[in-house]
Amino acid sequence: MKSNTERIQLIDIYPYRKQPNGIEFLLLKRSQSSIYSGQWRMVGGKLKTDESAIDASIRELKEETGFSPILFWCVPSYNIFFDFKHDCFHQIPVFSAEIDAGVNPVLNHEHDSFGWFQVDDAIKCVSWPEQKRLVSLINGLVEQNLIINDWIIEF
Repeated sequence: MKSNTERIQLIDIYPYRKQPNGIEFLLLKRSQSSIYSGQWRMVGGKLKTDESAIDASIRELKEETGFSPILFWCVPSYNIFFDFKHDCFHQIPVFSAEIDAGVNPVLNHEHDSFGWFQVDDAIKCVSWPEQKRLVSLINGLVEQNLIINDWIIEF
C-alpha cells in the first residue's frame, strides 16, 4: 500500500486578470503533441527534483505563459484525483496568480491557443470536476476580496 506522505509531484496555477465586469481566467488549450491534447486547462506541471511546489509554480507560470504575477497566492484547497494508469492518488497544491490586465501570454510548445474566460465560461471549458470547483472557489475569493495575507507568496 502506498503512503499518503508521498512527495508532491504536480502543481496547478490558475491565472486571472481583473476586468471592469469581473475577473477573467486564463485557460490554455493543450497542443496535439502534449498530454491532455485538445483540453482547455489552467497552467500546470511537474516538480523537478528538490524543487518546492512554490518554485515549480512560479517556473511553470513563466514557462507556459511568460507571466510574472502581480499577486501570487496559495489557494486554501487542493486538486485530487486517482490516476488509474499509475495506481496512485495525486494531491496537487493549487496556486493562483493575478496578471496585469493589459497583457496576453506567450505560449510554449505545450499549448496552441489561449483564452480569457469569465467564471461561468471557464467552468464550461475545463473538463475535470475538481478544476471546475477550483475555478469557482478562486473566483469567489477574489470577487469577495477574501484572500488573506497568510496565503500570499512573496517571490
